[in-house]
Amino acid sequence: MKVLIDFTIIPLGVGVSLSPYVARCHEIFEKRKITSTLHANGTNLEGEWDDVMGAIKECHELIHQTGVPRIASIIKVGTRTDRSQTMDDKIKSVNSKLHRA
Repeated sequence: MKVLIDFTIIPLGVGVSLSPYVARCHEIFEKRKITSTLHANGTNLEGEWDDVMGAIKECHELIHQTGVPRIASIIKVGTRTDRSQTMDDKIKSVNSKLHRA
């Protein structure tokens, strides 16, 4: 099943900069060929359910291996059965409806 996920990883007890941990996760997404788009407060992911969830699990495991004892993640999941839809499709749909002068 295809899935679109909005994923935010929050390592706790590591200070205020989380970008090194986010970068490590993006390396995992690239290695696993998961479509990802970074945004200001997280990452959009697109792919097969098991592949994307496996990549998220690998992110947690990798960050724990760096000595981080606790991680919180926010995961928002969307699926469709009526048709295939990509992240780009969703953005184009909204953009087509914007009234631009």
